[in-house]
Amino acid sequence: MAATYEFRFHPSIADIRADHWNALASSAPDNSSDSSATNTTSPFLRHEFLLALEQTGCADTATGWQPHHLSVTRNNTLVAVMPLYIKNHSYGEYVFDWSWADAYRQHGMRYYPKLLTSVPFTPSTGPRLLIAESEDHAHITHAIAQAVIAEARRIGASTWHVLFPGQQQSDHLTNAGLRPRIACQFHWYNRGYKTFDDFLATFNSRKRKNLRKERDAVHSAGIQFTRFRGNAITPAMWQQFYRFYQNTYQIRGQQGYLTQAFFQRLSDVMPDNLLLVVATLDARPIAAALSFRDSEKLYGRYWGCLQEYQFLHFETCYYQGIEYAIEEGLQSFDSGAQGEHKIQRGFEPIITYSNHWIADARFDAAIGEFLEREGEYIKEYRVGAEGGLPFKRSQNNAGTSSE
Repeated sequence: MAATYEFRFHPSIADIRADHWNALASSAPDNSSDSSATNTTSPFLRHEFLLALEQTGCADTATGWQPHHLSVTRNNTLVAVMPLYIKNHSYGEYVFDWSWADAYRQHGMRYYPKLLTSVPFTPSTGPRLLIAESEDHAHITHAIAQAVIAEARRIGASTWHVLFPGQQQSDHLTNAGLRPRIACQFHWYNRGYKTFDDFLATFNSRKRKNLRKERDAVHSAGIQFTRFRGNAITPAMWQQFYRFYQNTYQIRGQQGYLTQAFFQRLSDVMPDNLLLVVATLDARPIAAALSFRDSEKLYGRYWGCLQEYQFLHFETCYYQGIEYAIEEGLQSFDSGAQGEHKIQRGFEPIITYSNHWIADARFDAAIGEFLEREGEYIKEYRVGAEGGLPFKRSQNNAGTSSE
């Protein structure tokens, strides 16, 4: 007999028990393009992280991120959950659909509201439908898609977007009727290195010298670095970090999405997932980078400084992270979206995924044609980017994280 699912939409993740949500998050396979992927729970999928976004005013109705999370039960047992938001803008997503919204406007149609399945402000790949291992994932994904599409039609949403799922989950969503889209990011992989010098030994001579010059320039300027984990990050450090974080936006005339209260809340509820790298000059903090970690991966997320120094960003955000990952035996380092400058520093191009449902048949066809052309360009771009990697030609470092 076919499984009968019950679907509920929730105005806050607080309506779903944290232990139930986290149990599903820990059982959901990653299935990303990352060759080191395991069933490790991403810190961004934890109930505590998503609840902190809501309760500190970062992702709530007032900011245009109206929570509308989905829970799925079968025989009164919770078998799946999914983060879901009703969006009235496209900020903080990292998969850009501004041109789609503009095309709707030009045709006198309304693009917002739309439905969005993602982790707010976080372009990191991971499962987006958190499904119990006991379920048929393809079958339940199709059922969830039909339920969400029905909800989208009910509330008048123009589209539904699922951002940064793993490859297998993206394939299931494609089979359920959502159009696939690909993009490219740059990740670092640990090939069993014991030291940073082991990593550098895989570079060709010229690129190795260039990277060492960058590191030497920072340290010769007298800048020192200290790493702090979790509970070792004091309230004063959070206040200083938040000043750095906002400064990166203010110099562009913008405001950061996240609040100081959000970062401090994370320090209380998930300290073991946090790493803060602080750069000091003459004993005075001048920059900092905040990363997250689980048992397998490091995720670089936020950084800021008071004054630019040559190569300070690369050292604070990348080289310190690589050193830490090697020391901790982490398998990979997701340093965030974009950044071609990462290629020559040993970050490999990988394919990321998203899926999209468009209510209007005419726009669906036009967007589908666009995505096919864009996808061919992205695949060609990735091949070209691999050619810029710094590794010795005799080594097969690149390409192991297949799409």
